[in-house]
Amino acid sequence: MGILIETAQTPAKWLNRSGPVLGLFLVCLIFGFLVGPQFFNPGNLELIARQTAIVAVAAIGMTVVIASAGIDLSVGSVVSLSTVVMALLLRSGVPAFAAVGGAVAAGVLCGAIVGLLVTRLRLLPFIVTLGMMLIARGAAKGLADEQRVEAPVTWINDLLRSPSGSQSWLLLPVGVWAIIALSLMTAATLEYTRFGRHIFAIGSNERTARLCGVPVEACKLAVYSIGAGFAGLAGVMEFSKLSVGDPTVAVGFELDVIAAVIIGGGSLLGGRGSIFGTLIGATIMAVIQLGSSQRGLPNWVQQIVTGIIIILAVALDHWRQHGHNNSRS
Repeated sequence: MGILIETAQTPAKWLNRSGPVLGLFLVCLIFGFLVGPQFFNPGNLELIARQTAIVAVAAIGMTVVIASAGIDLSVGSVVSLSTVVMALLLRSGVPAFAAVGGAVAAGVLCGAIVGLLVTRLRLLPFIVTLGMMLIARGAAKGLADEQRVEAPVTWINDLLRSPSGSQSWLLLPVGVWAIIALSLMTAATLEYTRFGRHIFAIGSNERTARLCGVPVEACKLAVYSIGAGFAGLAGVMEFSKLSVGDPTVAVGFELDVIAAVIIGGGSLLGGRGSIFGTLIGATIMAVIQLGSSQRGLPNWVQQIVTGIIIILAVALDHWRQHGHNNSRS
């Protein structure tokens, strides 16, 4: 019996571990064929890394949220709000480090409000974050007076730019290295800390976790705050790319982020998630968008391709979950 169960579980385990990497290889192969050998030039690979950075940093936080069986639809709006907050702070003379902290704090505040509504009023995360999506977007437009906010140039503008001069040894932009470091820290937190085990326990079975003494409400509050904080950091990266605060940016961004998590092995039902897989998923989304642009595909074709990828990601999650349930039975 034990051998049969292990055999039944093997395809799901193999898909979770190898599927994202194989998917990235396949997508790169397709666009390498469509665009040509120049698609793999070092300069283009660096461009892919920069494109991945913004989705990846928000997807790290979304991985934590989804692992706890939650969801956050307000990520794109929080990104736009953070860019506006940062631009306003810089324009008012606030130091760059403080402006970064203010942008991240704006995201954490949005996440904390969501966490309080979910835990105290027992509201569905889908509904609460849908409302927060509109609130944060409206706040961004109101603060920016419905226009782009110009800001003075600081080191923030160089986060996603190619290193040059004395920094050329870095090979990748500073922002990309910062995201790699945050990924390692978050992965270690989920894998080796009590808080990480609590997150997966809540996502797997909240009632059982509560009976085992897991502080469910406190964990959920922390999870949504962390997720929105990472969205605020994604806003910092978006500001670095645009050099302005834009209240209209990142519309539909949350779909790319959720798709990256699911492609990377996360489950919308909770209890499962991988930071490494999420980074691979974010890279796949960036390769598709950049490859479509370099191939000259119109925007509407890119949107169709992205929509198909999202549907396939959800179908993949359903297939994995169905296979897992069959193996258990």
